[in-house]
Amino acid sequence: MQRLLTGLQPSGALHIGNYFGVLKPFVEMYEKYESHLMVADYHALTTLKEPEGLRKNIADVVRDYLAVGIDPKKATIFQQSQVPQHTELTWIFNTLVTMSFLELAHAYKDKEARGLETNVGLFDYPVLMASDILLYDTDVVPVGQDQRQHVEYAREIAAKFNNQYGATFKEPKAQILESVAVVPGTDGKKMSKSYGNTIPLFGTKDEITKAVMGIVTDSKAESPENVYAIHALFKRRDELSELYKTNKGKYKVLKEALIEDIEAVIGPMRERRANISDAEVQKILKEGSEKAREKAEAKMRDVRKKVGVALS
Repeated sequence: MQRLLTGLQPSGALHIGNYFGVLKPFVEMYEKYESHLMVADYHALTTLKEPEGLRKNIADVVRDYLAVGIDPKKATIFQQSQVPQHTELTWIFNTLVTMSFLELAHAYKDKEARGLETNVGLFDYPVLMASDILLYDTDVVPVGQDQRQHVEYAREIAAKFNNQYGATFKEPKAQILESVAVVPGTDGKKMSKSYGNTIPLFGTKDEITKAVMGIVTDSKAESPENVYAIHALFKRRDELSELYKTNKGKYKVLKEALIEDIEAVIGPMRERRANISDAEVQKILKEGSEKAREKAEAKMRDVRKKVGVALS
């Protein structure tokens, strides 16, 4: 059975872009693989500097994973920081990759262009992500379109290590569901917490209503394109055709219809999420992180021997 790995940062409340870009595809495919689902808390440190907020977010992401239908008996759900082999391997990879290689990263250049603090962790993000993936001999990485380059970085780093020290790492493949590879935000750009254009995945109905009513529309257009683009994630386009034709120019009506369709999908998941206890979250992370550490340490024993730091 092939191995699959993905994960989300606990840097804030998840939004519907996270659901359609990562979680929903994962739910649909994960039972076909030996699956690993990571809470990427070390990655979150590049932007989140609030300890209590991070602790809460880590538990919340696990609740989100369970609420969307992921069975922890069928996937290893683990906390990145509880598997120290990730950062150990990152240092070894750092001795192989060049500055110019990392300077080409789209995500880094985008954040730099937007004036965000470009700390070393942000610069080195692709190397830590490569370690996340390669430690588990991952075959498939389901990611959004914006993360495709990071998987290519993992492939190149694997190849570079293999060329230097002998066959060690698999070269993984990105799996992108093209129809939802980039989920639009309320302003028409890619939905992102950093853009402030999200619809919360497990927000209250009032919070979802506020976000949807704030979707940017073109007052000159007969059909609100941004509303339709988000609506098409929740209903088939043939179902939406008559609704948008009948209510041409009635933006409020169309937004209210979108709110109800979001609620029909999110409501039951939100209810499941509310019943997940802290004890259940802690148990899942403890057991999953132990499994992940065991696999990661087996790989690192081989790596340490090959690079020469293991004396026997």
